Amino acid sequence: MSENRNNRGRRVAWSASAAVAVTIGLLSAGAANADTFVPLPDGEKKGPGVTLSRTGEHAVVSPSLAANGAGRVVWVSGNARADVQVTPEGEVGPYNGPSNRPGSNNSSTHGASNLSTGYLVGCQVSIGDDAVSAGLSGGVSTGGVNAGGSIGLNLGPGQVAFVQIDAKDILKPGVYSVEYQDAEIQIQGCAGYAQARSYSVVEIIGDHYSKTTLYGAPFSIG
Repeated sequence: MSENRNNRGRRVAWSASAAVAVTIGLLSAGAANADTFVPLPDGEKKGPGVTLSRTGEHAVVSPSLAANGAGRVVWVSGNARADVQVTPEGEVGPYNGPSNRPGSNNSSTHGASNLSTGYLVGCQVSIGDDAVSAGLSGGVSTGGVNAGGSIGLNLGPGQVAFVQIDAKDILKPGVYSVEYQDAEIQIQGCAGYAQARSYSVVEIIGDHYSKTTLYGAPFSIG
């Protein structure tokens, strides 16, 4: 009887150990597929008559539900703020430069001074300061998309997409801000690593055109 009790004790102990091992294995597998929260630093840049800042930025990165290794999803949040001390010239067209030629005010807005914010998203491209200063010339896709909901990107190796989240016209001096929460960007087709970084731009158009750009810190999307 004593030997049977000892055997039962050993079997119970082994079963408990096995259960713990299985539980730990399941937790480890779940952790590998869990969302990753990425806090990002604030930033500020001064331009001609403009102070541009970015606060509260963070990202949540997830593997794609397709589970094919070439897709991932990121939800981005942040607040871009422009303190504008100069007087914009209101709504003007692309001929407002000193020589009245098309595009002579060097503006990409062609309508009004503007605050815009979004993300550069790259596949197998390190979007560091060197790449930005070089103009990201390697296989760049410049198709910006306004984020009313989810944004879908199909990126191949070496490609970079400029994704606009939101924008606001600047018609007089004052403080303007663009705040967004959990804007979803889906990346497909990128079998290698992916990176992203935020950008915020203030364009003051007219005879005294200026453009102030603030980039955020690069972060991995897996």
